[in-house]
Amino acid sequence: MNTYPDYFDAIVSLIGEGKVKICAGKEVDYHDGVTDAPTEAEIDAELIRLRAAYDDLEYARKREVEYPTVAELTIAQYDAADKAALVTKRAAVKTKWPKDNSGPIE
Repeated sequence: MNTYPDYFDAIVSLIGEGKVKICAGKEVDYHDGVTDAPTEAEIDAELIRLRAAYDDLEYARKREVEYPTVAELTIAQYDAADKAALVTKRAAVKTKWPKDNSGPIE
C-alpha cells in the first residue's frame, strides 16, 4: 500500500477488491453478491490494523528513496569499484533508517 490507509481500504481489505465502491463520503455500495457487509466496528478495527502495518514499514519507504538506482545497480555488475561503493551506500541507508523506525540515524 503506497498511501495511508483510509476507510475504503479497510472495507476492501475485509471483503475483497472489486466488491465495493464508495459513493459519497462513507456511503458504500456493495456488489458482486456481498450479503454480509462488515460492521462499523469491524471497519474501524481493520483501519487501525492497516494503519499500524503501514506505520511499521515507514523505514522501508524512507530507504527506498535513498537506495541505489537501477542504473547504479546495472553499472555495479560490471565494475568492482562501483560494486563496492554500492554495497557501502546500501549499508549506510540501512543504518540511517533502521527497521524499528527510529531513524534517521546520522
